[in-house]
Amino acid sequence: MVPPPRFSTVSFDNYIPDPGQPSQATAVKELAAFATSVSDGGGAADGRARKSWFRRETRPAAPRGPRGMYLDGGYGVGKTHLLASLWHATAAPPERKAFGTFVELTNLVGALGFQQTVQTLSGHRLLCIDEFELDDPGDTVLVSTLLGKLVDAGVALAATSNTLPGKLGEGRFAAADFLREIQGLSARFRPLRIDGEDYRHRGLPEAPAPYSDETVTRAAHHTPGASLDDFPTLLEHLSRVHPSRYGAMCDGIEAVCLTGVGPVPDQSTALRLVVLADRLYDREVPVLASGVPFDRLFSEEMLQGGYRKKYFRAISRLTALARDGKRLAASTPGE
Repeated sequence: MVPPPRFSTVSFDNYIPDPGQPSQATAVKELAAFATSVSDGGGAADGRARKSWFRRETRPAAPRGPRGMYLDGGYGVGKTHLLASLWHATAAPPERKAFGTFVELTNLVGALGFQQTVQTLSGHRLLCIDEFELDDPGDTVLVSTLLGKLVDAGVALAATSNTLPGKLGEGRFAAADFLREIQGLSARFRPLRIDGEDYRHRGLPEAPAPYSDETVTRAAHHTPGASLDDFPTLLEHLSRVHPSRYGAMCDGIEAVCLTGVGPVPDQSTALRLVVLADRLYDREVPVLASGVPFDRLFSEEMLQGGYRKKYFRAISRLTALARDGKRLAASTPGE
């Protein structure tokens, strides 16, 4: 449970705030200070009693102030960059701090069981949760209960989530939603608003148009480590693999080439594709595709529904990877 490859070397220093969005620079300062407080105050282990011949002394389990930070903002404002920077900046051995997505955390509980997960994470100083999801009440209650146990053990928390697209510009909707769902933990979190536009598209050209099947196929054969799949066949394969395995499925893949990309047929398929897009983005795998543009993958009904934050994130990330994929076509003989 460490930051993914895309964020393995990020820091507060290489986060580039938008000069037109003061909240971004403020977030850097606030999170850097939080990293220092966590490092200085320690975690669960520092709150244990220290034995003496004549008395028992107990050091404070945690520094003053919030034990949790919630990064509230839209797509592409750098929340994951800042969350990973917090993980790197916290002075603790890697085995005493954890980083993972909300889905990965629920998968961990599923693999270890609730009590074992509490025991495993209670000795940590910091737990960072990326893309906290509020659309599954069962999982939200599960993770909220887990976080309560960890806070009681002295673990510092940090989380990100996305303001829903329909609520952008309406203040702290996502923060209020998040704090309501975690109920008893709300006093432990300090919301930190990060405004701005998607950096993946800021000042950049539009996403490249899809290529022909012939171009994609030729690029796949010319690129070492590239995969080549028909899009409908890939979607069918994803239905037979548990989403927790999508990351391992992407290991060793240097580029993804897809032919026949089209609108996804249903919500279950769409949600599986979202997870795959996240894992490809984490690993910085470029994508070259034929068919329809990525902003036409999800129906209007999906983009207006309860999972729309996932779909907008997937469109943003796949568009960035498609932009990276342009070099594959450019370097292919005959193009």
